[in-house]
Amino acid sequence: MVELDLLSHQSQLRTKQSNGQTYIWDEIRRKWLRLTPEEMVRQLILQFLMESGYSPRLIQVEKKVLYHGLDRRFDIVAYEKELIPFLLIECKSPKVQLNQATFDQIAQYNMSLTVPFLWVSNGKQNFCCQMDYENRSYQFLDHIPVPG
Repeated sequence: MVELDLLSHQSQLRTKQSNGQTYIWDEIRRKWLRLTPEEMVRQLILQFLMESGYSPRLIQVEKKVLYHGLDRRFDIVAYEKELIPFLLIECKSPKVQLNQATFDQIAQYNMSLTVPFLWVSNGKQNFCCQMDYENRSYQFLDHIPVPG
């Protein structure tokens, strides 16, 4: 498990009130979004990525991916400079316990992307693993990797 308390950085996020709703600024998509618990985690992860050296131009948020003929939508993919997918991220609400179903979900999205690193987070718990496709295995990491 990666020791990272994303929730402690909530005060750094840009929010606003409008018509009785709270909105949060998405730096990647360049727009205000309705604040939900999962969106808050997504924005905290995006902030963490950019502060860790990831280029905003090399991050995609909520894009469609085809899985067994069905449209699915991944949360975040960060790319290497060569536009090769590097890190696939699945975000959950802090109230959601990370379990096998969460890992199955990100594994399904990864079937069409085949990224070297997967990260699952609910803001409190963070699991990141490095995939070994040749040996059909993975190894959990104690950190979030940054492309070279």
